[in-house]
Amino acid sequence: MAGPAFDQREGHIWYNGDYVDWKDAKMHVLSHGLHYASSVFEGVRAYGGEIFKLEQHTNRLFASADMLGMEMPYSREELNRIQIEILEKEGLQDAYLRPIVWRGSEMMGISAQSNRINVAVAAWEWPSYFKPEDRLKGLRLATAEWRRPDPRTIPCRAKAAGLYMICTLSKHKVERQGFNDAMMLDFEGYIAEATGANIFFTKNGVLHTPTPDCFLDGITRQTTIELAKRRGIEVIERKIRPEELGDFEECFLTGTAVEVTPVSVIDNYGFTPGDITKQLMDDYTNEVTPKAIAAE
Repeated sequence: MAGPAFDQREGHIWYNGDYVDWKDAKMHVLSHGLHYASSVFEGVRAYGGEIFKLEQHTNRLFASADMLGMEMPYSREELNRIQIEILEKEGLQDAYLRPIVWRGSEMMGISAQSNRINVAVAAWEWPSYFKPEDRLKGLRLATAEWRRPDPRTIPCRAKAAGLYMICTLSKHKVERQGFNDAMMLDFEGYIAEATGANIFFTKNGVLHTPTPDCFLDGITRQTTIELAKRRGIEVIERKIRPEELGDFEECFLTGTAVEVTPVSVIDNYGFTPGDITKQLMDDYTNEVTPKAIAAE
């Protein structure tokens, strides 16, 4: 996003119960969350001052913390209230919110039983930068070198900071090659997701999407499936082989940040945004209007 560096912005961040100046929202260099990735977070969007799927995001944050053995020092109701409050305090309408939870610096080592569980919430302006006609040009993806790990080796249903390390590596590599993002395979070699978004394909009027058995079942993904079913579009969740890419007509990504965004290229395969992609883009836009969110 354009603007000043993220540690130099104006405004306030909610930090362990208090609002602090943005530039003063700091943690110690020996925090466990930095050294051992004991941190979970959420990416949340607000449209016209209304937060989309707030309770679902907060519930997932608590579930992620529980999977990492972190007892939340605040209730779900308090975290929901804080996220609504920070929008009002910062005067934000269309915004991105980042609640984050991490272990502090009271102990240094793999074991951190006595470390404080810290919680912060930041919010900043996030307008829609892309007109529908610009988004329809589509993103260009390349297959990542790194794969989503076996779920027996990681808490794959947690939105945990440590699980994104290979995403950063993958995205950096393909960006240097001129692509927008990377498509990641799973540990068995099936198509999984992009680095920060879920993936869908169309074939003969049917939506196909990978089964989220070793990666995050995104809230935007769930919303998109619901929207498709409202339209009577069949949705098949299954294992998808990379060799099938040539059989699909359309492809798009879903996520809090990207919403519903078409893909035009994956490696040597091309896709053209068609009726299903355009319809779901429109339906998602309607779903996140302030009026629709308030009616939930």
